[in-house]
Amino acid sequence: MMDCRLGCGACCIAPSISSPIPGMPNGKPAGERCIQLNNENLCRLFGKPERPKVCLQFKPCPVICGSTTQQALANITELEHLT
Repeated sequence: MMDCRLGCGACCIAPSISSPIPGMPNGKPAGERCIQLNNENLCRLFGKPERPKVCLQFKPCPVICGSTTQQALANITELEHLT
């Protein structure tokens, strides 16, 4: 386990999310920024009850997140393509 890198946002950009997100009732396609991601790449829903379950369940780890935002984007994008 690891802590999220503040300002990374890769998990809010790279994967598709099929569940509704406030402002995105049909979820979001892979590679599209979540509407809830602010200009500093921080989630506006973090800690709020309306945050989607899939987002709550994501746990950052070195294998997925790597050591940079670019690595996280590449790793999550690859996983998205494989699933």
